[in-house]
Amino acid sequence: RKGEYLPKVDVGLRGGVEKVGKYTSQGQADEHTGTPENLPDLGFGFSATWEIDIWKKLRNAARAATFRYLATIEGRKFAVTRLVAEIASSYYELLALDNQLEVLDRNITIQQNALEVVRIQKQAARVTQLAVQRFEAEVLKNQSRKYALQQQIIQIENHINFLVGRFPQHIVRSSDSFDDPLPPPLQAGLPSELLENRPDVKQAELMLEAAKLDVKVAKARFYPSFSIDADVGFEAFNPRHIVDTPDSLFYNLAGNLTAPLLNRQGIKAQYFAANAMQLQAVYAYEQTVLGAFTEVKNQLALIENLEKSYELQEKQVQQLTDAIEVSNLLFRSARADYMEVLLTRRDALESEMELIETKKRQLLAMVNIYQALGGGWR
Repeated sequence: RKGEYLPKVDVGLRGGVEKVGKYTSQGQADEHTGTPENLPDLGFGFSATWEIDIWKKLRNAARAATFRYLATIEGRKFAVTRLVAEIASSYYELLALDNQLEVLDRNITIQQNALEVVRIQKQAARVTQLAVQRFEAEVLKNQSRKYALQQQIIQIENHINFLVGRFPQHIVRSSDSFDDPLPPPLQAGLPSELLENRPDVKQAELMLEAAKLDVKVAKARFYPSFSIDADVGFEAFNPRHIVDTPDSLFYNLAGNLTAPLLNRQGIKAQYFAANAMQLQAVYAYEQTVLGAFTEVKNQLALIENLEKSYELQEKQVQQLTDAIEVSNLLFRSARADYMEVLLTRRDALESEMELIETKKRQLLAMVNIYQALGGGWR
């Protein structure tokens, strides 16, 4: 685009032959002067043209192209940010699955021990075969659930490998880090400060600036344009005289002033289209800013609510863990039936699973707010 408002210079070399009709004015004159019938035409030289950018039509077009180029850079940053966030989210999902698998294995061991106790009590005629079957069914259900978790782990690992562009392989990780404290709470600040690093907002802003310049370019097409044309070189019909100076030298210089006349409707249509595209860019910018602000607001609220929910679920897990010990004591003293023990263990397992799920949602919310604030591309 920059080259359009700079002077254009060309170099040319030509060679040919010319024969004019004998019964023409030039033919009769050539015959009387003894000019050869087949006249060579040889020459070389330079030609230049320069449109004077009075109305900044060409310079505004170049600036608009610059804004669009910068917008593509912001678009790349936005894509990188989304990729980083997706990898981080998948990694935290993997850690959560590892912890859920560990909890499930621990509960399967506890349930198998409880099953042995129930079998002994059946032999002592303290419980029936129904109790043994219910405990066996619970163990089998959790063993089956274990394979489902292992399949999810494999899929998440392969998804991470796909995102980083490599074939399926084991993801090295530390599952213990899942229980690490969360980062400190975010300071919200002003909405403009929250969104100033988002690449998609910057991209929409740059596209809006480009659209404004397109309107100026379209408007400038209504005005006259001024250009300067120049040619200089050598020409002769005899190669021996091609560089004779000044006899074979030629040059010309001309200024052109042109204004649209019959094609004003076409220019007007382009102007209206540019205005419509600018309005579209305004709406796109408003939509991007509104969507970005809403996303940040939602994630901030989610982080706060998940923190409160996690605290309550921790208490729930502790209560159910204590309830397991109580149910075991009551069961051994024949003051509680096997269903109470079974349901208590089931509730305790589900509460631990839900606690891990809530912790995962907290970590994913931190990743999402990181993405919503434009991080990830640096």
